Amino acid sequence: MRPPDTRQSASPDEDQLLSFDELIAKYEKKVFNLILRHINDYDDAADLTQETFINAYRAYGRFRGDSKVYTWLCQIALNACKNRFRQRDRVKPLTGPSLDEPVEDERGSVSRDFPDLTHAPHQVFEQKELGQQIEAAIAALPLDYRTVVILRDLQGLSYQEIAEAAGLSLETVKTRLHRGRLMLRRRLEPYLRG
Repeated sequence: MRPPDTRQSASPDEDQLLSFDELIAKYEKKVFNLILRHINDYDDAADLTQETFINAYRAYGRFRGDSKVYTWLCQIALNACKNRFRQRDRVKPLTGPSLDEPVEDERGSVSRDFPDLTHAPHQVFEQKELGQQIEAAIAALPLDYRTVVILRDLQGLSYQEIAEAAGLSLETVKTRLHRGRLMLRRRLEPYLRG
């Protein structure tokens, strides 16, 4: 899964000789830890790590080798963190009363009690309906897109494995997967809104 190599460096860094998948395997934990230490939120760190590697993959063909690959990945990760901080600054946090603190009434302090609705009939029904809508949306995809979506998202095959299995180029697999996912998102959007 290595993008075209357009770099020109007299003595390439040993990391430049690795495939992009190997770079991810080698640096994913280090990049994640760097981001986690900056933003202090596990879920955001996971998202930003993925975003970092997506951005790195897109720019990998233009990487000139002026610095080490890990340094370059750190730069991308730190820029992603800065962007996330800017997003956080624009959004004003809403604060409300704590659901854990007791409420005062005429009897004194009373704890709040909320029922567990995870297995409530309407929740089970909604999950089942959403599953049916997802299956219908996948079935409605044109065959070329349906094939790659099923192989990647349901079967868990790598891009390379999909390319080999379907007899396609790696770029065609990526393009079809991206377009197929966009089609699914548009079709399922009414079901995924709050």
